[in-house]
Amino acid sequence: MFIASLVSPGALDPTTLEGLRAHWQGGDARWLSPREAAEFDLPVLPGDAGQRWQELQDQGIDLIVQPAAGRRKRLLIADMDSTMIAQECIDELADEAGVGAHVAAITARAMNGEIGFEGALRERVALLRGLEAGVIDRVLATRITLMPGGRELVATMKANGAHCALVSGGFTAFAGPIGARLGFHETRANVLLAEGGRLTGEVAEPILGREAKRDALAEIAAREGIALAEALAVGDGMNDLPMLLAAGTGVALHGKPALQERVRVRVNHADLSALLFLQGYARADFIS
Repeated sequence: MFIASLVSPGALDPTTLEGLRAHWQGGDARWLSPREAAEFDLPVLPGDAGQRWQELQDQGIDLIVQPAAGRRKRLLIADMDSTMIAQECIDELADEAGVGAHVAAITARAMNGEIGFEGALRERVALLRGLEAGVIDRVLATRITLMPGGRELVATMKANGAHCALVSGGFTAFAGPIGARLGFHETRANVLLAEGGRLTGEVAEPILGREAKRDALAEIAAREGIALAEALAVGDGMNDLPMLLAAGTGVALHGKPALQERVRVRVNHADLSALLFLQGYARADFIS
């Protein structure tokens, strides 16, 4: 048995839902949130799911087709930059240092998998040498915004017994406070080095990158006694790919093109609330 979930913020037309349900000969539709999210059962995986996905994308609707069994997860592993927050922290620091455009270009290439993540991180951090460490607090206070739906995602999964971990290729100076604001049980990230109140232009080794994210997922799951099939992972860049592929459900949230080519579950129009809808939670079940 499979389940088809359709999510579109305030724009899900019942006629569109019914048309797809009838085409696939699915079960009765269940509305999880009026004009926002609905789902229906499927006896088999549709052969034209990819074509229907693209047609709905063009209408601003995200479609997720997945096995019905085990879709409600016990572990959430989330990327931070451009996933749980709307910004890339290193780009914001670089802007403060006067090298924002240069660093943002490197970040974009790294997130799309065009260059190696670890080398790109060292190169970008080197450009921050001499920046006052106190700038981090200012960036946190004035430049960083949470992605919509993030608080509800973490709070609702926690209330239903899930363990939630923020695993970032960014920096502990950001991941700690942001993880606390969002309610994560734990956070992991890289350490920006500083001396005398200024950044040294170096990051502590070893760097938490592509493979380290996957390893963190495996380690946390084993420690908590949770199977990888019971994990939900979310990210936006190619450095998240191994983690997303290892989890039972890996979600590319507004993902870079190279990531979307490799990941089955893609959310491009909805916010983080979609990760609750695809587990079968109704908006009435959300916890703020």
